Amino acid sequence: MEHALVVCYSHTGVSLRLADLLCSHTGWPMGVVTDERPRSGASGTLRCIADSLLRRQPAIRYEGPDPSNFRTVVLVSPVWMRGLSGPMRTFVAQYARRLHRVAVIVTMNTGGWENVVAEIAARTGPAPYVSANAMVKAAFTSKEIEADGFGGRLEEFARRLQPGAAMPSRAPAPFVAIHPGESAGT
Repeated sequence: MEHALVVCYSHTGVSLRLADLLCSHTGWPMGVVTDERPRSGASGTLRCIADSLLRRQPAIRYEGPDPSNFRTVVLVSPVWMRGLSGPMRTFVAQYARRLHRVAVIVTMNTGGWENVVAEIAARTGPAPYVSANAMVKAAFTSKEIEADGFGGRLEEFARRLQPGAAMPSRAPAPFVAIHPGESAGT
């Protein structure tokens, strides 16, 4: 079984930029989730809002390696309306039983990362390291990504997923979540 796979959904390109950097830093392969129906223009934006508020699972395409062949799957998704993006919700629903261990990177404008992590944990079930408290996770703001001010935290995130790195227990641990404005060791 291979070590880690990065699976990304990106509507604007911000999440994809972060996922690309993570893959280039670690050598991990990437799978990409895309909308079956494009989300361009005002109607696309309205669908984003409706998918989030109604927790819909829109039709998607997934192009990449089979997640079941990896010990860890890193899900990279934007926050929509303080919740999980619809296309990533669909991916998680379709692949939950194939995910051995999940880590999450969230991109956002202002907040909502906690809701995304909680929903992914609830949808993936009781597998090891899938509870919201035990999941390795990081949140990055769009401004931080545009200013290239996130590299150290992204490297720390990747380091926590390397074989032999101490994994958190199911109890809350302050070092697990790496949020904007915090150093990686706090």
